[in-house]
Amino acid sequence: MNFGHLCTLIFLLTTTSFVFGVVISDPLPESGVLSRDTNNQIDPLIDYERFSGRVTDKDESSRVFKIKVENNNSKFFRAGDKVQFKVNQQDRKQYCTGFVRTVEDFYFSIYVESLAPCFSSTEYFRRGTVLNFYAQVLGQRVMEASHYRNQLIIRKEDFLSQLNSINHFLWTYDQQKVKTAADYDEEINRLQREKRKALDDMITLKQEKLILQNELMRKLTELDESLKFYRVERQELMSDRWNLDHDTGLPFGQRPQEEKWPDNAQ
Repeated sequence: MNFGHLCTLIFLLTTTSFVFGVVISDPLPESGVLSRDTNNQIDPLIDYERFSGRVTDKDESSRVFKIKVENNNSKFFRAGDKVQFKVNQQDRKQYCTGFVRTVEDFYFSIYVESLAPCFSSTEYFRRGTVLNFYAQVLGQRVMEASHYRNQLIIRKEDFLSQLNSINHFLWTYDQQKVKTAADYDEEINRLQREKRKALDDMITLKQEKLILQNELMRKLTELDESLKFYRVERQELMSDRWNLDHDTGLPFGQRPQEEKWPDNAQ
């Protein structure tokens, strides 16, 4: 290819890219993707059961193949999973059947018992052959993975919320410490004011009680005296009989007695 042909090819590629860039409404990232951004969730418009891969290695018997894929959804395969495939750009309508043996990032290996249904036995099966796969189990696994990822996202948001709360506490620890101390100081001052007021009220109440005590004692003394004064005495025989009896134990007559003189008085 000479220089003129090379310039023409570059111009055609540039023009084609420009035309397709105008037709596509949503520009793709520079890395290049074929599906819309779904935040790594399942896209209902995509059939995850079908994908393509390239044979990178095989054993001598052409029964075990190592497949490289551009989409790493193959990581959801498990050993023993059944896959069906056709050779790309082949007119055969039948699928070959294989079983997954090992899985790694962007690679998986399969065991194929026979290539007869999808590939001519007269041709050599070369490394680098592109295969179009159909795996029903992969679609189910992708859907389960998407649902499980939603649960993980919810758990992550919860953990982030807890972590954010803890970080906020740690970052504002000094301010919260000062605020807490100030709140307690204010509460202590309020209690001290209430304490002083309560003690003052008790002193005032004590003085009032002392005055009331003296007044009540004075009133009680007056009442006792009044009660004593207005007490009605009962008449008792042992104390009242002297008014009825003139005999006090000494000779006493009703008439004057004769004078008696001592014997030596004559």
